[in-house]
Amino acid sequence: MGPTVYFVIPCYNEEEVLPETVRRLTEKLDSMRAGGLANEKSRMLLVDDGSRDRTWEIISGLNRENPYVEGVKLAHNRGHQNALLCGLMTAKEYCDCAISLDADLQDDVDALDKFVEKHFEGCDVVYGVRNKRETDTWFKRTTAEGFYKVMKLLGVDIVFNHADYRLMSKRALEGLGEYKEVNLFLRGIVPLIGYRSDYVYYDRHERFAGESKYPLKKMISFALDGITSFSVKPLKLISNFGILISILSIFGLIYALISYFAGLAVSGWTAIVCSIWLLGGLQMLCLGVVGGYIGKIYSEVKARPRYRVEEHLRNTENPLDKGK
Repeated sequence: MGPTVYFVIPCYNEEEVLPETVRRLTEKLDSMRAGGLANEKSRMLLVDDGSRDRTWEIISGLNRENPYVEGVKLAHNRGHQNALLCGLMTAKEYCDCAISLDADLQDDVDALDKFVEKHFEGCDVVYGVRNKRETDTWFKRTTAEGFYKVMKLLGVDIVFNHADYRLMSKRALEGLGEYKEVNLFLRGIVPLIGYRSDYVYYDRHERFAGESKYPLKKMISFALDGITSFSVKPLKLISNFGILISILSIFGLIYALISYFAGLAVSGWTAIVCSIWLLGGLQMLCLGVVGGYIGKIYSEVKARPRYRVEEHLRNTENPLDKGK
């Protein structure tokens, strides 16, 4: 008998793709059970992140029809990371390991067997890593790879080309539950848990249907959350930059005094105005960075709930009985 495996799938306005997603994952769970990679208690947990379409209605219907399907409805939209965390913390109570994946079928479901095989080898965390990014536009590919490189330069332990397609064992999930920060960036938190880990490489597909839930604005916000949640190097860079400007100012003052006493001083309105605008812009930028960190502190100190569950649909029916 295999382990109890839960597929955790955050959903936001996914009515177009959900029936196909559940169909494919049902076939996968059947084949995994036949191969000893999952048992009859294995499930797929669909987390509705406050969708505005028929997502929850579809999840409820699938829960009645398909013994593999369970659902969690959040009271309101809390964002992908909070919805994913809610699903993982819910699954933790019932599973031996949980695999998080997107609802849009871009994550290769055929790689799921490899995740569990790595778990059998003793891995508590298995990261899904993309072989290449050919399905992305040039802009998204360039900015995404640049983001991972910047995070590495800032000292953040992050897996290159890994999103949120990963397996976590029960004890890894328990470790994740001990991290209480409100500003969630799971790609940075999970490596901090420790335990043995490995990688599964896969090719990412095009979306089966619907639109991406991560437009440019959200991607930029997500990247900034990751940087400010896991690195204080931007603050150190501001301090170093301030020291550099101070040193340059001293040299500028010396040059100005020499020019004055040598009788070479001339009106320099353009240079003065440009300097004022440059330094003023840099000061505003630095204040913005500092303000970003203060905002993070403000959110953490309030310690508001990261999510609230409105409804939880369980399914205790044995899938072996679904045809009877």
